[in-house]
Amino acid sequence: MALLPILCYPDPRLHTVATPVQAIDARIRTLVADMLETMYDAEGIGLAATQVDVHERVITIDVSEKRDQPLVLINPEIVEASADKQVGDEGCLSVPGIYDGVERSRSIVVRAMDAEGNTRDIAAEGLLSVCIQHEMDHLQGKVFVEYLSPLKRNRIKTKMLKARRDTERV
Repeated sequence: MALLPILCYPDPRLHTVATPVQAIDARIRTLVADMLETMYDAEGIGLAATQVDVHERVITIDVSEKRDQPLVLINPEIVEASADKQVGDEGCLSVPGIYDGVERSRSIVVRAMDAEGNTRDIAAEGLLSVCIQHEMDHLQGKVFVEYLSPLKRNRIKTKMLKARRDTERV
């Protein structure tokens, strides 16, 4: 397993739309293992392959308290979403240190394959529902800050670019 570099907003590669996984083979299983290791190391609860510059429809999630219940979603699709919405603060490994309110469906049903190629439907609500929706946005080339006002988005972009310049100087 290996730690993968996480792209940071406003990196244009974060806006790449991911393509479906054609075959769940050793390469995809290695990607999944590396994504889980990267997600846990960064203390995140979700990671989309887009965030590690792999533009295929793969997501890893673990919202458990003990961080011992990894969930792998390959080629996920939302098959049902509640009309009932909620606004909650979201953060993102690609936008470190930034949190803001985003409106999401309160509950969803997602259909996806696991790392063994088994297709299953997962009913999710609460944090898991939000996390799945957030990570699926990444697969569509969308970062959560795009739900915010242009003013907030520009301030975040400026802050992220400044942080990158400061890091490069060190």
